[in-house]
Amino acid sequence: MPQRHAPPTTLTRTVPGMNCQGCVKRMREAILAEDATAEVTGFPADKRLEVTTTLSMTALDDALAKAGYPPSELAPPAVDDTKTEAEGNDSTAAAHTADTPRSHQGSQRIRLAITGMTCASCVKSVQKALERAQGVDTASVNFATHTAQVFGHVDVATLLAAVDAAGYRAEPIVDMRAAEETRAEQEARLYKIRLKGSAYSLALALPLMLSMFFYHPHPVGMGRLFWLVIGLLTLAILVFPGRHFFVNAWKNLKHHQANMDTLVAMGTGTAWLYSMMVVLFAPWLPEVAHGIYFEASAMVIGLILLGNALELKARGRTSSALKRLLDLQEKTARVIRDGVEQEIAVDDVALDDHIRVRPGERLPVDGVVLDGQSYIDESMLTGEPVPVHKTADDDVSAGTVNGNGSLVYRATRIGRDTRLGRITEQVASAQNSRPPIGELADTISGIFVPAVMIIAVLTALAWYNLGPAPVAIHMLVTATTVLIIACPCALGLATPISTMIGVGKAAEHGVLVRSGEALQTASRLNTLVVDKTGTLTEGKPRVTEATVLHDDSTQVLAWVAALESRSEHPLAKALTAYAEEQGARPDTLASFDSVTGGGVKGTSQANDTLLLGNARLLDEAGVDLSPADESIRQLEAKARSLVYLAVNGKLAALFGVSDPLRKDAAAAVKRLQDDGLTVVMLTGDNEHTAAAVAREVGISEFKAGMTPDDKHAEIERRQAAGEVVGMVGDGINDAPALARANVGFAIGQGTDIAMESAGITLMRGSLHGVATAIELSRATLSNIKQNLIGAFGYNVLCIPIAAGVLYPMTGMLLSPIIAGAAMSLSSITVVSNANRLRLWKPTQQEAV
Repeated sequence: MPQRHAPPTTLTRTVPGMNCQGCVKRMREAILAEDATAEVTGFPADKRLEVTTTLSMTALDDALAKAGYPPSELAPPAVDDTKTEAEGNDSTAAAHTADTPRSHQGSQRIRLAITGMTCASCVKSVQKALERAQGVDTASVNFATHTAQVFGHVDVATLLAAVDAAGYRAEPIVDMRAAEETRAEQEARLYKIRLKGSAYSLALALPLMLSMFFYHPHPVGMGRLFWLVIGLLTLAILVFPGRHFFVNAWKNLKHHQANMDTLVAMGTGTAWLYSMMVVLFAPWLPEVAHGIYFEASAMVIGLILLGNALELKARGRTSSALKRLLDLQEKTARVIRDGVEQEIAVDDVALDDHIRVRPGERLPVDGVVLDGQSYIDESMLTGEPVPVHKTADDDVSAGTVNGNGSLVYRATRIGRDTRLGRITEQVASAQNSRPPIGELADTISGIFVPAVMIIAVLTALAWYNLGPAPVAIHMLVTATTVLIIACPCALGLATPISTMIGVGKAAEHGVLVRSGEALQTASRLNTLVVDKTGTLTEGKPRVTEATVLHDDSTQVLAWVAALESRSEHPLAKALTAYAEEQGARPDTLASFDSVTGGGVKGTSQANDTLLLGNARLLDEAGVDLSPADESIRQLEAKARSLVYLAVNGKLAALFGVSDPLRKDAAAAVKRLQDDGLTVVMLTGDNEHTAAAVAREVGISEFKAGMTPDDKHAEIERRQAAGEVVGMVGDGINDAPALARANVGFAIGQGTDIAMESAGITLMRGSLHGVATAIELSRATLSNIKQNLIGAFGYNVLCIPIAAGVLYPMTGMLLSPIIAGAAMSLSSITVVSNANRLRLWKPTQQEAV
């Protein structure tokens, strides 16, 4: 039994293996299995886990270790999140983790370029080899991109050795842009080689097949010389254009493995060997055994190579979104060091370097403007078409384009830690991930090739024992045809190629998908929980009314400014701006604290007790609100958010705050409802304001006065009732609810914390992005299902036909040539069907 102690305490642990909210979810499940009352919150950006539990530290660490996430010895310092929660969960925090680069310590991600994979069975072999390597937590291999990504505490050399031992080769991907360029060059070169090899093979096979309609020399006498020459030419086809099939088959044999190359090599090699035996020993063989299949070997090699070439051509378009993101990254930067301006490679830029950007240039790294002013086009990151004015102390991002002005700014984030770098990393990571639906294909592909070889042997035995004469010919044709037609290329491409295109298409629409799992789950959502502030509203509130009950209105505003100046929440900014407009200067506080779901409290230098927040905060403190009853009723009738200030237990001021609705909020809600979702609003605001907003946007179900814990509990309640719940929030204070939901959507211009907290991040501040994500998720999953049905159906249908099941009724066997063409066509069909996603368009474009 685990050791427990009471009452519950909050424990903070550093978990190096925590990379996303999916990790948090798995850790939460492990902890809840030991303590059902535990509350678990994870911060993947800084590898920090906070747990309120009755478990001891030892028992907690044991539970985490069993889940595969052992904590390190020392916990990191707490993040200084100063919060103002005048609206409960509608509030956000000043999260300093957003201003620090992502930690690269602890569990690391390593990307590898894999060569030698030819089918789904190869993917399974490489993945198993990586997963067995010491120190690997998880590994995923993508057949469409021929890459792998590995998480764990492991060095690159160990991974390379593991892949090599499996019969394949791997190289670490250090520079994603260089790796993408290299891959494109390799695929272009391979495309030419495959196309040329196909041309040579078909140039021999096609005339040979046509000539057989008019002249078919017997493999005896002078005819033997003809077939001997053809046999040698066919051998040249197998040795040169088809060389890689046999080389890879031999490598796999040495490693006790089998893949597509094994099937092709066995099929074409068997056909050639049998034909050559007929040519050499025809006089001693019965007439019925004189079948020759040189043209079949050459034709199969030619058709498969042609299919591979066309597949490469189609596959090359799937990563276009990632290429566009990589193209946004500048290769050089103009740096000012020791007063000297010099142009250097962007990889050589250091933190705090001063960088000059001239008119029309693209910014190389993230930073803060030091000198100059200009308008910067940020549309490639935010989707907002209007250039943004930048001057001293403003933040700027890599990949954006400078206008007519000249700027000098200080580098604050470089390399992968820039905002563009993180977006690119996330898109690349998501494209390489696999949705759960792909596990079926992975499982089958692991046993598929050996199973096909067994089926081929059983087919040959059946024809040997039960088939009519010529037995040898029938055995050869059926066994060879089974081997060739069953190659699992289409199976290996069915899931990853659609995932790549779907994730890339989402990025084009300002939707960043964290993983294949989030992409798949979003397709099943039937309930969407939305926040109010910054989601349905613009998140730019302003104080429209103020009622001061205290004798000194200047002092009241000074206290308000002091309390709210520590928060980044929109309501706090509105109150601070109002105080500044009235000429108030922030007072000095002796103490300050935030109250979750309520607001803030503090003590002035004169020892006055201050409370600033919602009605519940003041009610719990016993403050009488009746002196402002009339003002409260008037403001609530106007759908204002109310913020109260109490001084020494007495109501001192009341502020009415208006946060206008987004112009497209009602249309977005209607679109979501048309997509079959029940939209529910949960807000920390008062009942009157919540009702007015819900009525205006068309939401029939809402709850007001909700704390972050209330929202978390409401999502749990709905999930227990069988609903698949999505949650839209700001990604900071909403992190527990976002993690609890089946899919979390972080909204708010793609902030760093939002990118870490949710399964899907919306770069644009509109609920239309959620609808777009869900619609695209459904389209992608439908496309994957079509591919899987096509790939499975092809094999289920074709293998029995290849084995000769229709022979008793038709008297005909499927030719190995037809089998080779069908196998190639199946892969091309899957890739072509996946590429239809490139034409996908949302049902309604969001306003920008």
